[in-house]
Amino acid sequence: MKGVAPSSRWDSFRRKLRASLGPWLYVAPAGIVMLIITFFPQAFQVWMAFTDFRIKHLRFNLFNPNTWEQFAPPFVGFANFYKILTNQLAIENYDFWRLLLFNIVWTVTNVFFHVVLGVGIALALNSRGLKGRRIYRALFVLPWALPGYITALTWRNMYDPRFGAINQLIEVINRTFGTSFPTDTRWLEVAQPPIGGPLSFLPLSFYCVLLANIWLGWPFMTVVATGALQAIPEELYEAASIDGASGWQKFWKITVPLIRPAMVPAIMLGTIWTFNQFNVIYFISGGGPFGRTEILVTQAFKLVYEQRLYGVAAAFSLVVFFILLIITLINNRITRATEAYYA
Repeated sequence: MKGVAPSSRWDSFRRKLRASLGPWLYVAPAGIVMLIITFFPQAFQVWMAFTDFRIKHLRFNLFNPNTWEQFAPPFVGFANFYKILTNQLAIENYDFWRLLLFNIVWTVTNVFFHVVLGVGIALALNSRGLKGRRIYRALFVLPWALPGYITALTWRNMYDPRFGAINQLIEVINRTFGTSFPTDTRWLEVAQPPIGGPLSFLPLSFYCVLLANIWLGWPFMTVVATGALQAIPEELYEAASIDGASGWQKFWKITVPLIRPAMVPAIMLGTIWTFNQFNVIYFISGGGPFGRTEILVTQAFKLVYEQRLYGVAAAFSLVVFFILLIITLINNRITRATEAYYA
């Protein structure tokens, strides 16, 4: 139309901005809070990972320029990452690649038992004619519902060589059945591996913390599997029975495919939780004996609270993050967890 100037891109952008001003105002408080309590600390941690931040630099204040010259930590680039990966940290029994191998074995073993036990018990609880099903479900969720460090401290007391419940139970068994099993086993201190061959790098304390974490972790898988099982139409099993399918065929052809969409995300979540299972390792074995049950997150914690190497600990945390990212991407690639199942 003559006499009317065409609107510029800037005018179009301003109109769209004014139109979306209401939604932006709604999300602004949450965005500001997230910026303060999440994004800023993460950005600060990334910066620390590239500095030699030690206890003498704690007086450094990013918002106070007067502290910059005297207390600012020196920039060291990738030196912290290099020391971590080449075992050049002045820490007793430190070996990054042994830690990583143990952490992976720890995670795979635990998740395997969690899934097998969780699905198996869910199938048993979902069977017809089972009396007291609700009571069993309530009892089985207790290990998962209890605080993790309470469970860990309880198991540590059970492994006590003098007053622990396990050695006392073995003593009762010896008296009852006339056996002669040792009753003074130092479960968390024996460095000699109970199994040789390729498993000789796993001390006795590994199996102790493994048992505790299996007890702690399978209820979550049972809850997820129970929900998935109850969503399967009973008519599918009846039709399979008419066709002459065995119980094993029903399990692999009906049950497994239909609980897969629920179990795969649960397994991915369980993998991340177990990889970073701090409570069980730190409060039961403390990483011992000689650091042979240490995992990456407990080592990062000790770098902060025992060694006071804040810059190295920040770099260590980033290394753990990228390892978990790689594991998650591989897991996602194999299981296709983020793809539509019925596509």
